[in-house]
Parts: sequence; C-alpha cells; structure tokens
Amino acid sequence: MLTFQLAISACGILVVARLVFSFIKSFTSPTRHIQGPLLARFTRLWYFRRVSLGRFEHENIQLHRQYGSIVRLAPNMYSIDIPEAVNTVYGIGSKLPKSEWYDGWKHPSPDAWTTFPDRDIKRHAQTRRVFQGLYSMSSLVGYERYVDECADVLLNRLSLFSKSGEPINMGHWFQCYAFDVIGNITFSKPFGFLDRGEDVSGLLQAQHKVLAYSTLIGIYSSLHPYTFAVSNFFGIGGAAGRTYLAAYVKERIRQRRAEQTKNEEKALPAHNDGSPEDFLEKIMIKNKDAPSKVTDYHVFMMSMSNIIAGSDTTAISLSAILYYLIKHPYVMEKVREEVDLISHTGAHLGFKESLEMPYWQAVMKEALRLHPATGLPLWRTVTEGGIQLNGHFFPEGSSIGLNTWTAHYNEDVFGDDAAEFRPERWLEAEEEGGHRLARMNAYYLPERSDINEEQFGLGSRTCIGRHISYLEMSKLIPLLIRNFDFELQDKEREWQTTNYWFVKPNNFNVIVKARETL
Repeated sequence: MLTFQLAISACGILVVARLVFSFIKSFTSPTRHIQGPLLARFTRLWYFRRVSLGRFEHENIQLHRQYGSIVRLAPNMYSIDIPEAVNTVYGIGSKLPKSEWYDGWKHPSPDAWTTFPDRDIKRHAQTRRVFQGLYSMSSLVGYERYVDECADVLLNRLSLFSKSGEPINMGHWFQCYAFDVIGNITFSKPFGFLDRGEDVSGLLQAQHKVLAYSTLIGIYSSLHPYTFAVSNFFGIGGAAGRTYLAAYVKERIRQRRAEQTKNEEKALPAHNDGSPEDFLEKIMIKNKDAPSKVTDYHVFMMSMSNIIAGSDTTAISLSAILYYLIKHPYVMEKVREEVDLISHTGAHLGFKESLEMPYWQAVMKEALRLHPATGLPLWRTVTEGGIQLNGHFFPEGSSIGLNTWTAHYNEDVFGDDAAEFRPERWLEAEEEGGHRLARMNAYYLPERSDINEEQFGLGSRTCIGRHISYLEMSKLIPLLIRNFDFELQDKEREWQTTNYWFVKPNNFNVIVKARETL
C-alpha cells in the first residue's frame, strides 16, 4: 500500500514539475511575445483538441485575424500567414525539413518510408529524380485513355440517376471515380468502385482511418510507434487501415509479377491488346534495368503512394469545382459556352483542349483557392541557427507552418472579397499584369511547383503526381456539365466538411438531370 502511495506521489510530483517547467519556459523563450490561445502556451492538448473536431481550417483563418500574422498553436508550434516568408520557409533554397508531425504518416519501422512524409531531404530529392518522369506532362498522353474509360463509367452511372431522380452524394461518386482512375493508371485495372457504387474491399474505410489516425498522432509523434503496434495488433484504427492498404498493393504487384513470368514462359508480349503501359509496368521496367537503383521496395512504395495520395485530393478538388459551379449558375453557363465552342457533345475533352479555355482554367483555380484539399499547416522544423520571420526570431527546433486555407483567404493578397467565389479575379489580374498577379500566384499554393506536394509543398517538395490530378479535373467536369444539370438537394445550406488533413465534404448531395438541350 505504501509503495502504491509513493508511486502516486512520484507521478504527481512529475506532473507538477512538468507544468512548472512549461510555465517558466513559456515566459523565458525567445518566442514568448507571440500571441495565441492561452492554453496553447503550455500544452499541445489545445491544438490536438481543436484539430480533432475536424474544422480547423476555418479556425486557423480566424486565429490569424484575431492575433496577426504569427499565431502560437502549441508551446513550440507557430502558424504563419506571411506572403513574403513563403520562399524562406518552403522555397527551393530552404533547408527546413518537414517536422516530426509527418512521422505519423509513415510506418514506424525505420526501414519503411514513402515520399510524402519523408523528412530526409537528400533521399527525397534522389527519389524524385528517379521517378518524376513517370508523372511528367508527356506521360499524360498515355494515361489519358485510362481516365476516359473511368469517365465513361461515371457518365453511365449518372444517366441512371438522372432517370430515377434520386439524390446522390456526389462527393462519394467523385471518390469512386478518383480511386478507379488511379487504380487504372497504376495497375491497368480499376478498383471497381464505379461499377459497384460501394466501398470495394474496405479501401475507403481504410483510407479514412489512416487520415484520422495520422493527422492526430502526428501531434504527439513520439507515441506513434506504440499506438501503431497496439492498434495494429487488435486490428483497429489507422494502423489497421495502413496495413490493409499495404497488403492490397503487395498483392497487385505479386499478381503482375506472376503474369510477367507466365508471358515470358510463353514468349507473349506484355501488351497484346494495344493498351498503353501503366505506372506499375513502367516502374517494374526500371526495377529490372537497374535493381540497385530502383529496388523492390521502390516498386511497392511508389505504387502505395499513388493510391493514398491520388484519390482523396482529386475527389475533393472535383467536388469543390462542381459545388461552386452549382452555387453560381452564371459561372456554370459561361463554362458551358466555352466547352461547346471547343468540343463536340458526348466527346471527351482533350487535356490540351482544356488548357485553351481561359475561363475554365480560372474557374478551377478559384475553386481550389476557396477549397484547397489540405486544411492544416504544412509544418517545417527550424534548423541550427534559427530563423527570423516578420521581426520574430524562431530558435532551432521550432515548428512553423502555413495553412493553405489561411494563405488563400488573405485579404491583403486576394482582396476584400477573398471569401467570395469569383473566377474573374484571375482574368482581371492577368489582364492588369504586374505586381498584383505575381503576388496572387505566389500565395496560391496548389500551382506553386515548389509547395504543393501536400496539396494533392515548395522546391523539392513538389507534388510529383499533380499533373495526373489536373488531368482528371480538366477533362471530367466539362464532360459532366455538358451532359447534365446538377441541383443541390438542400439549396439553403452550405455543405459540411470534415478536416483530417484533407478537407472532405460530408453532404454534397445533388439531384442529377439530363440536360434538356441535349
């Protein structure tokens, strides 16, 4: 009994000592003058709690309006909204690595890593040099067929819904489409979401668990190895989802190797049906040609990254574009007029054709500005010597991050109407030219080739698959609005979203009707 009481007392003393230490440190740190919520000065629990509610993108904007361009979110974590600091923190010459928050997105094994959460700057750069050709604009020519095949299936699905008149969750169907497209591009085989209209093999559920788990455990990343081991043992939570996805990808690779062996034994060509090379085949050729440079693990890791990163971001962006078009009928009509001038009814719009439609390009840009896919700060760790931002010194070890939502709603950059959907702002700025357009483009993160890795980062953190996402968006929405009219089921309410890193719509419910003009 006495031993138990001593143990409780010792724990109590440690807790009190920790609180006293945090209190003293908060008022002696070089960053003590940075404002923010009171509790955030002493513990990460405040930030953890707010993120867990799934609405932090909006709260982050309000915090900056209340406290200014730098806001304390935790004892050593600071959200920034400083357009002039983007290059310093994220640019090509920046040496600030991703913070420990990203550890929550990787397998805790030291030998397991993927490109998105990789904090090793040198290794990340080497990986990009080897594989960026697989995602180049020229590679899109081969991938376009895979996109069109899935678009046709979605078109047939919507035709059936237009006849029944039943409301559908368009966010769900865009997720199905995006998953099938990336499955088709990666494995020459869609997952089957569009055909079945439901969660195939539990992949959507597994993906959701990974997002929620990684988003929250990253705030306390030192706990990740332990929580991962426990949850994986019991088959629950994000660990189980990650394990499931990994097993799925490994099985696809095993099947492909078996097919290759069979074809080699029978002296059959890899493609006897005229189909283009998919992603897996291209990377396996690299593996065969240079196994020491492109290892078996690279084959698995890059395929896995495709599936995880290539579905949610595209589905969210597609949802955002269509949502704002429905909410603004005059914009919808202007896009339709532009589409009709360049493409024939029923035909797929070519990616190159979409680039020749300035208003449509402005619509996509504005929708992704108002609803970027990611909704949390892009955390970076300050290195030796510290860093000076906006008159504040951040010592080594500080975590600083810019939230895409905070950047895109900055009224100094995008104007007093920054919260409004107005595609014309981009055309006006382009016609005006000069400083305004340059400033807007510099703080529009999805198209910055050096910062959008987490949008679908800066410099070496470019989203390696961003061209595929733009390919899907550029082609699909014009095809849909040319063939269908869309009406929100509840016209009076704004849609609801949940932010676990990706800001996903919950109730994008629409009624689909075949266009009478067709």
